[in-house]
Amino acid sequence: MQYHQPRAPRRGRRLRTVALLAAVACAGVVTTAHSAQSSRASIPAAVPLGKIKHVVVIYQENHTFDETLGAYCIAHPGRCNGSIGPFKLANGKTVSLTPSPDVINPDIPHNVAAQSTAIDGGKMDGWSSIPGCTPKGVNLCLTYYKPSQIPSMTSLADHYVVSDRTFTMQNSPSWGGHVYAAAASQDGFTGDIPHAAPGVTPGPGWGCDSKLVQAWLDPTTHKTSMQPACIPAKPGVLNPAQFPYNGAFRATKVANVPTIFDRLQTKKLSWKLYSSVYKWSICPNFGDCLYTAQRSHVVPTTNFLTDAKNGALPAYSVLLPGTGGTDQHPPASMLVGDNWIGKVVAAIQTSPQWSSTAVFIAYDDCGCFYDHVAPGKNPDGTQQGMRTPMIIVSPYAKVGYTDTHAATFASILHFTEESLGLAPLGVNDAQAYDYSSSFNFGAGGTPPRAPLPQHPIPASTRAFLAQHPEISQPTDDT
Repeated sequence: MQYHQPRAPRRGRRLRTVALLAAVACAGVVTTAHSAQSSRASIPAAVPLGKIKHVVVIYQENHTFDETLGAYCIAHPGRCNGSIGPFKLANGKTVSLTPSPDVINPDIPHNVAAQSTAIDGGKMDGWSSIPGCTPKGVNLCLTYYKPSQIPSMTSLADHYVVSDRTFTMQNSPSWGGHVYAAAASQDGFTGDIPHAAPGVTPGPGWGCDSKLVQAWLDPTTHKTSMQPACIPAKPGVLNPAQFPYNGAFRATKVANVPTIFDRLQTKKLSWKLYSSVYKWSICPNFGDCLYTAQRSHVVPTTNFLTDAKNGALPAYSVLLPGTGGTDQHPPASMLVGDNWIGKVVAAIQTSPQWSSTAVFIAYDDCGCFYDHVAPGKNPDGTQQGMRTPMIIVSPYAKVGYTDTHAATFASILHFTEESLGLAPLGVNDAQAYDYSSSFNFGAGGTPPRAPLPQHPIPASTRAFLAQHPEISQPTDDT
């Protein structure tokens, strides 16, 4: 399958004072544009060592750029590349996105097949062909949020950096997205959610101790087989009597790959995975983490606010979903998650460590909601997935800026490696764009630029969540 390559990077633009969204939408065509620039000319210098001592990744669930920030871009012409239509689907119909309720229910298909169908070889028109997008007659895949529905994200976009060309590293739902978040690759796995092996009783979560299997592509034979959903530990790290397969529950063809945690350990730098939902906590996917002292770096999500207040954030943090329905994974409330993002960023802004911190607000997969920009390929030749929201917050972040360089989660890892003096994990992060255009490190840093108050949850959302307590207290079965 061939994909259209993305357009060349374009220079970011400063925030402009503009008319309201309703006035812009009446104009008919709602895709914004940038003036094209040479990618070679616009790639800036690398991130300097030592300016940033704390990297925080707020890793949310299941949304695309157009679905989340497309309307924001339209309300600010020239600021960023967003669309809510009109556009033509593969079935020949011309449609526009419709406003989304706070809660999308039920969850919509977003496995590898659904994502590939939506992208349709780069045509970005396949949402009419995804089974399950229209459970109640309305295509939930073709919806969008108004800026007023995500006030914290909107405020942060106003005052900091929006990346409008950050893509997922592969077409994969959450399991693959949480593998490449640590390793800058999926290590040959296709990325779909693991499932039970015949005759094997599953364990917890999705990783090495789950005893689940997942499709894996052999790099030599190019044949797919089912392998334990586990990146095995390096030989010699684990007791072979206890772990004869280096952490996998049975023999595996999958090779060990290094993680960002290994690099931090080598440099004796601190790190934490703040997580209260086991399946999303990253560590269980890697034998080197789950079955060694690295496991102690997984702590409850609520610890993050305390650590920020006390100036105790580690050098590298990934803030993963916790209890309370803050993850924004449908059918969770978008506003509940937005309030959580605002609360977390406010805690960082008032932390003693604010002056040396960079925050990346990212999403693990498409969900599989609409986006109009075709993805490219990773340096290792694997196909990238859909574009997702990315907002960058830091005292060094440019004001109201749009970073238009093509990026993936490997770009966050590259930024972290340059900031903290770490060796790259492989070709994907070594050659990834590092978001350096988003920062002005020549400045002395600035105080926080925007207060982020909490916003009331709609009565309809409160009623829905009261009927579905499992959303506020997610389990590994959700």
